[in-house]
Amino acid sequence: MKQVFYPALVSKDQDSDYDISFPDFAGCVSAGGTIEQAIRSAHEALQLHIEGIIEDKDPIPAATPLADVMTDDVLALVLIGARLPGKAQRVQITLDEHLLAEIDAVADNRSGFLAEAARDKLSRLMSNN
Repeated sequence: MKQVFYPALVSKDQDSDYDISFPDFAGCVSAGGTIEQAIRSAHEALQLHIEGIIEDKDPIPAATPLADVMTDDVLALVLIGARLPGKAQRVQITLDEHLLAEIDAVADNRSGFLAEAARDKLSRLMSNN
């Protein structure tokens, strides 16, 4: 997977949380009581939105240049990273036969299962940093 950074607009009304929206992804929004909380939520919102696009087999948009999205009502403009899928690559791995049997018992697609497990683990490791 490659890392791509998308512009995210931070705004705040007087009596609300900080809101984040993505010009490249209609309907992908996030919020938080602080800018830091909103940005953390934005990472998850963007990744989930992109995963939905991938599942629907729709094209993932390119990131809009920052200069094209800045407006007067924007409090801040930040870049939010997202992991985009790359081309599938065949690899040879070694697994315990019992673990492999357990995977096969619950998964329709062994490779898909292992890729999803790896993404979940990487996501947890990166969120702890």
